[in-house]
Amino acid sequence: METSIQTIASNNLLIIFAIVAITGILCSKLSEQINIPDVVLFLIAGIIIGPSFFKFIDISSYQIENQLILTFGSAFILYLGGKEISLKVLKNVKATVLLLSTLGILISAFIMKEIIGLSFEISSISALLAGAIIASTDPATLVPIFNSVRIKDKVKQTVISESAFNDATGAILTSAVITIILSGKFSFEENIYNLIIMIILGVTVGLITGILLLKLISDKPYGVLRDFAPIVSILSVIISYELATKLGGSGYMACFIVGIINGNKKNFKIWLTQRSYDTDLNVVETLGTVCRMMIFIILGSQVNLHVLMKYLLPSLLVVVGLIFIARPISVLICTICDKKAKWSRNEILFMMWVRETGVIPAALCGIITTMKIPGYEIISSIVFMTILITLIIQGSTTKYIAGKLGLLEEE
Repeated sequence: METSIQTIASNNLLIIFAIVAITGILCSKLSEQINIPDVVLFLIAGIIIGPSFFKFIDISSYQIENQLILTFGSAFILYLGGKEISLKVLKNVKATVLLLSTLGILISAFIMKEIIGLSFEISSISALLAGAIIASTDPATLVPIFNSVRIKDKVKQTVISESAFNDATGAILTSAVITIILSGKFSFEENIYNLIIMIILGVTVGLITGILLLKLISDKPYGVLRDFAPIVSILSVIISYELATKLGGSGYMACFIVGIINGNKKNFKIWLTQRSYDTDLNVVETLGTVCRMMIFIILGSQVNLHVLMKYLLPSLLVVVGLIFIARPISVLICTICDKKAKWSRNEILFMMWVRETGVIPAALCGIITTMKIPGYEIISSIVFMTILITLIIQGSTTKYIAGKLGLLEEE
C-alpha cells in the first residue's frame, strides 16, 4: 500500500512537471509574438492552470518539492545573474552599483514599509518583510530586454549589475527579517552584525568554491573534470549555497559570487576549451529557463484570486508608491553620492524608471507562502501585483523611454 501511494505521488509530480514545462514553452513562444516579457505570461498561465481555474496543477500537497524548486531555482538564477556582470565595465561605475545594491535596497525597503503600513492593516515587521522582497530588481528579466535594445553601455552595465547585486542583497535582507519574525526578537546591532557576517561568509565561500571548481574544468592539466563542465557548474551552485548556509553565511550571495567568477574567467587566469564552454553555456541557459518557468508558473498557481481581489486597490497603491516614490528617491541619493561617475540627468531618470521586479522576489514570496509567515496573503498580493505591473509597463517601455532620453546607441 505504501509503495503504491509513493508511486502515485511520483506520477503526479511528473505530470505536474510536464504540464508546467508545456505551459512554459507555449508562453515563451507567445511572448515572442506579442512582445511581453515571458514571466508575465508564466504568472497568468499559473493562475489559469492552478486551483483558481482549471485545477490542472496543485502543488500544495508537495511542500518539500515546492521548497526545493524555489530555493534551488532562485540560487541558480542568482548564479546566472552573476555571470552577466562584466568586471571590466563594472570598475567605472562600481560606487553607484554598490550604493544602489546596498543603500538603495535599504532605502526602498524602509520607504515601502511606511507605504505598505499606510495601505494595509499589517504589522510593522511584516510590512518591512514585504518591502524587502519587492525592493530588488530582476536580472533574469532585464538581461533579455537589454540584449534586444541597444542602450549605452555605461547605463546598461550599471542597471544589469545593480539588478544582479541587489537580488542577493534583497534575499539576504528578507532572510534577516524572516529570522526576526520567527525568533520574535529584534536587536539593531545584532542584526546588522549578522547581516555583515552573512555577506562576508557568502562572498568568501563563493570565491573559494567558484575558483576551485572552475579550475577543475579548465584547459590546464589539472582540469580533470573538463568533460563535465555543465554538471560542475550546477554542483558549484548547490555546494556554495549549502556550504555558506551551514557556516552561517548567505547562500544566495555565495551563488552570485560563483556566477561572477564563472562569467569573468579570464580575470582569474582561467580558460575553458571551446567544447566545454559551449556545452556549459547551453546546459546552464536551458536549466535557467526551466527554473524561471517553474518558479513563476507555480507562484501563479498559488495565487488566491479571492485574496488578490480583496487587496487589489491597496496593492496597486503600493506599486505606484514603489515606482514613483521609493525607486526615484533611492536612485537620486545613490547617484548623487557618486560624483566620479558623472551621471547626467537623463541617465538618472532612466535608472529611476527601469526597475522590473521578477524571479527572486517571486521565489522569496513562494518561500514565505510555504512557511505561512504572518501576513503572507497580503505580501503575496503585493508581490504579484508588483511583478505584473512593473514587467508589463516598465518592461515594455524600456526602448521608448531610452529613445526619448537620448540613451540609445546608433545602429
